[in-house]
Amino acid sequence: MNQAVLLLGCNIGDREHYLVQAINALKKEVGTITDFSSIYESEPWGFHCETSFLNQVVIAETTISPDQLLVQIQGIEKELGRVRPKEGYESRTMDIDILFYNDLILDTENLKIPHPEIPNRRFALLPLSEILSFKMHPILKKTIKKLLIECDDKLWVKKYS
Repeated sequence: MNQAVLLLGCNIGDREHYLVQAINALKKEVGTITDFSSIYESEPWGFHCETSFLNQVVIAETTISPDQLLVQIQGIEKELGRVRPKEGYESRTMDIDILFYNDLILDTENLKIPHPEIPNRRFALLPLSEILSFKMHPILKKTIKKLLIECDDKLWVKKYS
């Protein structure tokens, strides 16, 4: 069994409802959800908009490969109304990022694991630190807790629920 650590995020519509729908779809399409963080509210990262994001980290036990996981989560995003821009960041009904897959290091054109922006994003590090504070980043060789302390991201992030 493999452990996939995923970050959910949304800032359009009924954000809480989209998080619940995404978790239900992950249970159906990916595997068993073994843990999840609180929900955090955060300022948009990488672009400007008026609506804040809700983010949550979930841990799933899965038998599918990282490539299959990517296909599944992109399908879930699409089912929940996600439209991908040609480039850059924009508001979305659901975004699901693969943060970690076991301790795998993968760098392909379509998929990079661990997610390369983890150390730069407080909105990912705060919920991660809540449930996996002592997980070691397989490339940086630092714990999530240490990465959060060192993070230069100054955008606001607060616990939502």
